[in-house]
Amino acid sequence: MTALTKSQNVLTVLGCIIHSCIVLSRLCLQDQFDNLEKHTQSGIEFVERYTKFVKERSEIEVNYAKQIRNLSKKYQPKKNSREEEDNKYTSCRAFQSTLNELNDYAGQHEVIAENLTSQIITELLRYLTELKAERKSHFHDGRKAQQHIECSWKQLETSKRRFERDCKEADRAQQYFERMDADINVTKADVEKARQQAQMRHQMAADSKSEYSNFLTKFNQEQNEHYYTLIPNIFQKLQEMEERRIERVGVSMKTYAEVDREVLPIVGKCLDGMTKAAESIEPKTDSKQVVESYKTGFEPPGDVEFEDYGPGQSMKRTVSETSLSNSRGEAKERPSGGKSKGKLWPFIKNKNKPPPAPPASSPPSPSAVPNDPQSPKQNKEPLSNRFNEFMASKPKMTCLRSLRRGVSVCGSGPEDFSHLPPEQRRKKLQAKIDDLNKDIQKEMDQEDALTKMKGVYEKNPQMGDPASVDPRLVEIAMNIEKLQSEVQKFEVICYCNVVLGGCYSYYVCVCWSLSSPDGSYTEEHSSETQVKVAIANTPEFDDEFDDGDEETLPTIGTCKAIYQFEGHNEGTISVTEGELLYVIEEDKGDGWTRVRRNEEEEGYVPTSYVEVFLETNAKGAMTYI
Repeated sequence: MTALTKSQNVLTVLGCIIHSCIVLSRLCLQDQFDNLEKHTQSGIEFVERYTKFVKERSEIEVNYAKQIRNLSKKYQPKKNSREEEDNKYTSCRAFQSTLNELNDYAGQHEVIAENLTSQIITELLRYLTELKAERKSHFHDGRKAQQHIECSWKQLETSKRRFERDCKEADRAQQYFERMDADINVTKADVEKARQQAQMRHQMAADSKSEYSNFLTKFNQEQNEHYYTLIPNIFQKLQEMEERRIERVGVSMKTYAEVDREVLPIVGKCLDGMTKAAESIEPKTDSKQVVESYKTGFEPPGDVEFEDYGPGQSMKRTVSETSLSNSRGEAKERPSGGKSKGKLWPFIKNKNKPPPAPPASSPPSPSAVPNDPQSPKQNKEPLSNRFNEFMASKPKMTCLRSLRRGVSVCGSGPEDFSHLPPEQRRKKLQAKIDDLNKDIQKEMDQEDALTKMKGVYEKNPQMGDPASVDPRLVEIAMNIEKLQSEVQKFEVICYCNVVLGGCYSYYVCVCWSLSSPDGSYTEEHSSETQVKVAIANTPEFDDEFDDGDEETLPTIGTCKAIYQFEGHNEGTISVTEGELLYVIEEDKGDGWTRVRRNEEEEGYVPTSYVEVFLETNAKGAMTYI
């Protein structure tokens, strides 16, 4: 019995030692799991931080590209501005090329942002999702293994305590049996009962020992598998996961550098384009362009004649007859004794005044005619037709007698660029002609395309109705005719400017006066005098003007005067209320109607003063002279 007790004590001490070692190992392992969990979480946060860094870099690239594009757009020349006109200079074109290259340069930064987003940010976000799921799975397996070993340890502890308790009960039963057996006063039955009780307790202790031994063996096997198989495998997986994470970050950092490197060749080309644009600047060419742009075409003024001063003579206070300002009617004779400050030719500025408004006649009744009509305006017929009629048709030359009634120097409007010097005027007119020819060519191309389409429709009616194309063809034909008229008009003006030179204004007035009945385009009395003198001093034209009779316009209707009108202006005719007259030219939108009283008396009257009755067969079929 003493040996059994000693063995039981040895097992108890061994169990305590094993228990202490297991507890210490478990606590140490638990600490490592916590450290690994913290480390792997830190790794995930690092990937998220790097992803955020790349995302912010991408946003910076987008904003930078946007600002660069806005800067390029801000300094682009605006349409119909001085900057667009200056684009003919090489320095301005170089700057324009630099802006274009800068725009392409901004596009490369947009490419960087796009590649950073697609190749790094998107990939890392997807990888982070996978990484978090994998980490969660590994730690779940580790915790599950830890819980299993802890459960086995609890079972072992329970069996060990039961074995310890049964051993103590067996010792007490054995001691009781021995006391009963040594006591002579105890009956034999009591001794036998104590002996059986001691044997039972020893059997229970033996069973508990066997159970404890089995649990201990099982726990040792599970613990060995836990520490040498399960946990190392989990740690290995966590290590591999961590290595993949670090490798993936390294690949992303390399891609980050390659994204920039990929656009360097194109960025280099943009910079080369800027350098090439800067090298294309030609100062001498630009200076020649300035000379060409501001060349006036005026002849330098002639020498000032010597004027002798003697008894009974006075010095003239006007500039030389050959000077530019005198030829343009800018110099006026000053009173004697006044100061004359004439400007030298290079510094004379062109100051063409616009023609004043035509005179208006006052109506007899304000309530009847609310707005007074102005003098008749020029017809809209192309100028080239009038010029050709002027050069080729004598019967119509008599219309030019209206010049003698006071036609001003025309061309002050912006349409003929008369406010510019001759050379600049020629360039503008030629550019206008070129633009009109381009428009004509576009219309003709559309006409050809529609004609071909109509032919296809005629051959294949199921594809479309040929008649549906006709309205558009008519519209294009009208547009072409209108544009051709404009071209002819500007060609005549350009011809007068280039070929006829100084007679430009005179010939334009002659051409435009074909539609003006009374020379109503007057500017000043001095201008009228100059034109009259010019016509009087031109015998070759004066002879043609006097030859032949003026063509008689046909009658297109009748009219009845509803108000009395006093025609004080030249080209107008006086009428009395209720008078019947013949209409020879209807109102063209200027508020005047041309009428005839008899074969020798005709003129213009305000349209609002008469009631017009046009003939149906003549209305809309008039030919403008």
